[in-house]
Formats: sequence, C-alpha cells, structure tokens
Amino acid sequence: MQKLIRITTIPLSLEKLLEGQLTFMNKHYEVVAVSAEQDRLEIYGKENQVQTFWVGLTRAITPFQDLKALLRLYNYFKKVNPLIVHTHTPKAGTIGMLAGKLAGVPIRLHTVAGLPLMETRGVKRVILDMVEKITYACASKVYPNSYELKEIILDFGYTDENKLKVLGEGSSNGIDTLYFDPDSYSAEDKISLKKQLKIPDSDFIYVYVGRLVSEKGINELVTSFINLEKTNKNISLLLVGPLEDDLDPLDPKVVHYINSNEKIFTTGYKVDVRPYFALSNILVFPSYREGFPNVVMQANAMSIPAIVSDINGCNEIVEDGKNGIIIPVKNHEALEVSMRKVFEDDVFLSRLSQNARGLIQKKYERKQFWEILLKEYKELEALNKHD
Repeated sequence: MQKLIRITTIPLSLEKLLEGQLTFMNKHYEVVAVSAEQDRLEIYGKENQVQTFWVGLTRAITPFQDLKALLRLYNYFKKVNPLIVHTHTPKAGTIGMLAGKLAGVPIRLHTVAGLPLMETRGVKRVILDMVEKITYACASKVYPNSYELKEIILDFGYTDENKLKVLGEGSSNGIDTLYFDPDSYSAEDKISLKKQLKIPDSDFIYVYVGRLVSEKGINELVTSFINLEKTNKNISLLLVGPLEDDLDPLDPKVVHYINSNEKIFTTGYKVDVRPYFALSNILVFPSYREGFPNVVMQANAMSIPAIVSDINGCNEIVEDGKNGIIIPVKNHEALEVSMRKVFEDDVFLSRLSQNARGLIQKKYERKQFWEILLKEYKELEALNKHD
C-alpha cells in the first residue's frame, strides 16, 4: 500500500482532534503518525495500530529547533517516499509542507482548523502572515474546516481559491453520534452526578466546556450569569475545563466570582464530558474565535442546544433559532438576553433541543466525514497517476 503521513505538532491533536481517523485510513494506506513527545506518540501508535515517527516540533517560534525538525522530516520523506503528507496545526503545517515540497512528495495537504494569528498584532502578526503564506504555497491542497474560514483565508490573501476546499459540511473529523448519545444517561445518572457536584436538583443548568480563558468569552459568560442570578435563584453555571492563568488570564474579578459564588461549579479538565452535557439544559459558548468547535457538535449530539458567538465554525454548526442561538461576539448584553430567553421560554428551548441531534447526524456524522476524506485522497491519487 501507498504511504500516508499524518502530522500534528503534539500527539494530543492526534488523540482528540483526529480520534479514530488514522486507524480507519490504515485500512486503505500505510499510515504513519508524526508528532512530538516521543513516549506519548508511541503509546498513541500502539493504541491506534499505526506506525509512528518522532520529530521535535514545538508550538512556539523556535528557529533552531524548527530547522532541525525540517531536516529530520525531509530526510524521512526521502527515505520512505510517501504518496501523501497531510498536516494539521500551524507548526506541523509549515514544517510538514515545506519538507514535503523540498522532498518531492506528490500530494501535500494541509487542514486549517482556525487561525490563532487573528488575535495577534504588530511584527509578530507580519511574521505569522508570512509563515501562513509559505505553508499554503508549499501545499497541493488546503482544507479550511469551515466555509467562513475559507473566506477569511481568501480575504487575507494567503492563497488562491483553486487551492482551497472545504470537505463535506466542514469540521476536521466529524462527530461520533453513537458515543455522544443522550440515551446513554438515565434520569438516575443525572441526579447522582448533580448530587456529587452539589448542584440543586431543580436548577436550570448552563454549561460551558473548554479552557477557562478570556478569548473563550468566560468573562462575559460569568458576568451575564451573575446578573441573571440577581432575579433568578434556581439557576447554576457549570464550567467544565482547566483554568489557564498564564497566556490569556481571566479578569481577576471573574476569577473571584468563580471561586466564591455558590451557584458556579467547576470540574477542571475532564476526559469524558458527556455526563456534564447530559445533566445540563444548554451549552453557552461565547468564544471570540474558533476553527470548527467540537464542543458545539458534541452538545448538539447530546440534544443540548447552544448559545454561540457569531464566528466561523460556530455560526455554521448552529442555525439561529433552530438548534441554538447566535449572538454578537464579545457582547455580554446579548448573551444575557439569550441566557434569560432559554430559561424563561420552555417551549422555545424544547424546540431547540428536539432539533439539535438530528442536524448533527445529518451534517457531521464522523464515519461519513471519513468516507469523504478517503474519497478525496483517492481522487488526488488518481490525478497524480494521470500526471
């Protein structure tokens, strides 16, 4: 079989963002997973029955280490002669596409799952823009994981439209709706978990899943909840995810609220988030920027509607008034109004909940996405043979 090299900067992306995908592709290609963190990468390879190759990639700007990684990948590509190299995440994309181009790999693919540089300014932004252009120039094909992200890439002038393609309805890996199934949790399960968390059984629960940082809209979320709580005592806010206070810390006042308010509950990082969706009424996800957020798909698959920001990815998964509500980004007044609406209008919330799972099954089922990606590989392979 032909070799397919899949590259991410760290193994966590292989484990979470591409869960199951490489194992599926291994039935059709000889798949090799390339990433940093050698021990963790080897564990991933054994668990997913794919070959691995370690490269010292970093997430920061590290020119010397980046050059070493580039040379190591170039030599590896020359040695094993892959048909396809497919990269994910910014650093893996730049190093992987450049090494693939230099080594003469026929099919070089890069998936874009958001642009972190959008929040960057000054000289650093100029450098990152240039690096992005180099990545796309070295790629045969670039896959934005949402239609709006494709338009952003074109607006920034990173590449031409004929090099860009959104696979299916978007996303990088779809969603496993058999795993994210609301029927997996009984009423007793939900009552038990509420007791463990000490959430009042009759409370309406707003849930957020993800990192607790400013760019995820946590300052606005907590502020809106505090305001709502002044007139509604039987509501709770459940925050599922780690508090990160180094790169993008929360407002100190918001941290104080989180730590002191009896109706704000935190769990820290959780591998399995399904139980927390199961006991909640609605996901609130007021992020400033995303690629194609898995959390929103996961919630909807669990029949939990979502309040989301009007940003790429979120505004493609959520149809306003159908499986959730779309609000302006960084707007705590609109967020508060929407949070109040779903709490006070049972009929409206019930309609959103009833629509949510079906929409996800129709548009983003994981195995369906895998088949779309495999078809893309095979079509590119056929074109390469023809050339």
